[in-house]
Amino acid sequence: METLPDIQEDELIEFLTGLLNVPSPTGFTDMAVAYLEQTISGLKGVHIERTPKGALLAWLEGEDRSAPRVVASHLDTLGAMVKEIKPNGRLKLTPIGSYAWNTVETEGCTIFTRDGRRYRGSLLITVASSHVYGKRTAEMPREAENMEVRLDVRTSSADETRALGIEVGDFVAFDPRVEVNAGFVRSRHLDDKAGVACVVTALKTLVQAQLKPRHTICALFSTYEEVGHGASAGLPSDLKEMVVVDMAAVGEGQTSDEFHATLCVKDSGGPYDRGLSLRLQQLAEHYQIPYKVDIYPYYGSDGGAFWRAGGNAPVALIGPGVDASHNYERTHAEALVATTRWLLAYFLNP
Repeated sequence: METLPDIQEDELIEFLTGLLNVPSPTGFTDMAVAYLEQTISGLKGVHIERTPKGALLAWLEGEDRSAPRVVASHLDTLGAMVKEIKPNGRLKLTPIGSYAWNTVETEGCTIFTRDGRRYRGSLLITVASSHVYGKRTAEMPREAENMEVRLDVRTSSADETRALGIEVGDFVAFDPRVEVNAGFVRSRHLDDKAGVACVVTALKTLVQAQLKPRHTICALFSTYEEVGHGASAGLPSDLKEMVVVDMAAVGEGQTSDEFHATLCVKDSGGPYDRGLSLRLQQLAEHYQIPYKVDIYPYYGSDGGAFWRAGGNAPVALIGPGVDASHNYERTHAEALVATTRWLLAYFLNP
């Protein structure tokens, strides 16, 4: 195909904004899966199913149905769980996923109890008031032992907090604080909801253009990527290859930026498949899709989880550039559109 169908950028951003505002720390992703399911269920010809592990699969039949191509992105995000209810009624947390505590210090959060109640709070250092603790506020290490959730309810003891229904094991979601301005999308959890939005938009664009992919597409929206085993199960046994769609990390020494899609050729698990990566580069160049090539030494993906679990198919990875990964992140619509166009080129070509 010489030209690609047009992408509705405003719809991409609208869906991404909605998804970012649905809490989904790893292990607590049902609301995000339902949100995604509701969106995709309206696409003609797309069949959806949930895996026993809680992920979502979306199938779109292609001209060649013999061996599906898998496109993987993940719905789960960083977050936390209640580790301890302290004597003062505040909460000690255990992290979900890999992040530094200073990146979420002072962030608002929601605690989800087992009986469905929600409570608001904020994560603070235990010596938060500089007027009381002086230099200790700045000097205390930002570690789990020194962080606590201050609940927005009247409680000053562990018993009073437990009476609210809060217990050890309750999930905690940090506020995304989504803002769209001048083409930039600024939010927590763009990793990997930005990738999910690109995959969904590519599928939607194909359906609306009444185009059939060259090969059957199986889109995996995994729910355990942030803890390392998202795509380790639940995939079709006859899959031909996998393209992972996850954020491209921006920073010093990297080629990635917020305005391009990126092809990751190596991460902490080693190199991705050279042949599939080269084919994606050729597609990007043919369709004049702006892209970068990069390597991430402190990065892993669903592709690595698939391979470690014994997956026997080539894997490549693309995604939009995201600044300040696992922090308060930011990307640009140009990177999102470029990634979506890249997916369309992949879907529509041999």
